[in-house]
Amino acid sequence: MSHPVFTLTPGSTPLLVSFPHVGTEIPADLQTRLVPRALATEDTDWFLEPLYSFVRTMGVGTIVPRYARYVVDLNRPPENVPMYPGVNNTELCPTRFFSGEPLYYEGMAPSEAEISGRVETYWRPYHDGLQTELQRLRSVHGHAVLFDAHSIRSVLPWLFDGQLPDLNLGTVNGSSTSPALREALSKVLQGQQDFTQVVDGRFKGGHITRHYGRPAENAHAIQLEMCWRCYMVEEPPYAIDPTRAAGVLPVLRALVQTMVSWRPA
Repeated sequence: MSHPVFTLTPGSTPLLVSFPHVGTEIPADLQTRLVPRALATEDTDWFLEPLYSFVRTMGVGTIVPRYARYVVDLNRPPENVPMYPGVNNTELCPTRFFSGEPLYYEGMAPSEAEISGRVETYWRPYHDGLQTELQRLRSVHGHAVLFDAHSIRSVLPWLFDGQLPDLNLGTVNGSSTSPALREALSKVLQGQQDFTQVVDGRFKGGHITRHYGRPAENAHAIQLEMCWRCYMVEEPPYAIDPTRAAGVLPVLRALVQTMVSWRPA
């Protein structure tokens, strides 16, 4: 399904993979209000769609946005409440880079009315498509699993202290999925020695994981925040590092296979 703001490719398994931060397009009328640095969309979850291309050969569906997170962050609630209270956060319509500097020229940040308009134009269609596909999967399979795939620079002092673990699995402290599935995915991470890992650490899951993860309704959601260093060069010009990518792909495949194969008790 091709929509002006996203592309949905349905699959034949109970699993759907969401890539909410891989879009890079910025509307022309917005470009003139952003500082030049913003046009390179440095805070994109770079190259995740090609990295995870193997999921389609496994019958897994995907949903991929067209527009950059600087337009609207699809992994923030429409009410624009902070995901992680007490620490620095970026907003529903971000006004700062992950490094903390302003995205907009002075006086050019979006008003509340503009933010509401962006929600209706860009945010809501993506979530309507996501919800509809999850409902379809539940009707076909009896349950649905949503895997929200992310990546990030490993050191970002404005957002978190120190260096992140390589692989950060989030289940909102176990509330967004079955304990059995959480345990199975944890075992995949614990069973490898090449990458540091944590479950429900700094990144417990954003709005998508929190909103769609409803185990009592046979809807399970898991987020993986993966550091760029696992598969790409962390400084511009950004590019996939084939050696690094080859190292992490078996772990990603094992996580995806676990979610595809898992069935509720």
